[in-house]
Amino acid sequence: MPVPGHDCVVSVFAQSRSAVSEAASVRLAWAGSQGSGFTIQPKLYVLAVGISAYKNPGFRLDYPAKDARDFCAAFARQKTRLYRDVEVRLLTDAEATRDAVLEGLEWLEKQATAKDVAVLFLAGHGINDEVGAYFYLPWNADLDRVKTTMIPSTDFQATLAKLPGKTLFFLDSCHSGNVLKVKLRGETDPNRFINELSSAENGVVVFSASTGRQASQESPQWGNGAFTKAVVEGLDGKADFQHTGRVTLNMLDLYISERVKVLTGGTQAPTTAKPNTVQDFPIAIGNRP
Repeated sequence: MPVPGHDCVVSVFAQSRSAVSEAASVRLAWAGSQGSGFTIQPKLYVLAVGISAYKNPGFRLDYPAKDARDFCAAFARQKTRLYRDVEVRLLTDAEATRDAVLEGLEWLEKQATAKDVAVLFLAGHGINDEVGAYFYLPWNADLDRVKTTMIPSTDFQATLAKLPGKTLFFLDSCHSGNVLKVKLRGETDPNRFINELSSAENGVVVFSASTGRQASQESPQWGNGAFTKAVVEGLDGKADFQHTGRVTLNMLDLYISERVKVLTGGTQAPTTAKPNTVQDFPIAIGNRP
C-alpha cells in the first residue's frame, strides 16, 4: 500500500457482509529524503445544492440558493492558494431536480481522486419518514411520492463513502416547518445519517447546521442562513485563530460553532462529526492578514 511522503496515520478495518470492525491505527513518522521539496497541490471538487424556490410554493425558503452560491464563491477563492484548481458544480432552485442532484453525485464520484478534496453542500428541506429514514427534498419533491421524488440518505452515503480522498459534507437541511413534519408524522432529524457517514470506515467529515430537531435559522440581517454565514467567514480567514494564514478543519469547526451561537442568540448549535481516523488538516488559506 503506498503511503505519503510525510508523517501520517494508517488505519485498517476488517469487514464482513454485516459489520465493520473498529479501526486498528498506527502513526507513521516519515524518515525518508525530502527530495526537491516540490509538492503537488490537491484539486478541489465542490458540488453545492441550494433550493429556496421549490416547485411546491409551500416549501419556499429565503436563502438556501444564495447560501449555495456564496459557499461556492468562498471555495473558488481558494484556487491557486491551497488548491491548484477548483471545479464547482452549482445547482439552485429549478436546476436542482432529483435527476440533476444524482448526476452531480455521479460527477463527484468520477472526478475526485485520492490526491484531491471533495466537498458536498446541501441546503434546503430535509425530512425523516415514519421509520426514521432521512430524505433530502430536491426542487421537484412531492410529499405524497417520497421514494420516487426525494433523495434518500443512502444515495449520498454511497457516493461519499466511495470517494478516495479527503471528503467534507456541509449539511443545512433542517429548515422544515410543521407542514412537513405533520405530513409525514416524523421529525426532521439527520443525526443517524450524519453518524453513519462519519463512521471511521466511511471517513467523511460532516458539518451540520444544527443539532437533531433544531431549526436552521436565516435572516435578511445576515443575508444568509446563520450556518453558511459562519462557514464563509471562517473560510475567508476569520477561523484562523492562530494567525498562521491557514484555516484547518478544527479551526473551522470551532469558528462555526461559536459564530452561529452568537448570530442566533444561542438558539442554534451546529455540530461537526469527524471520524477518529481523520487528522486535522488545512482546508483554506485566509484573506485576512
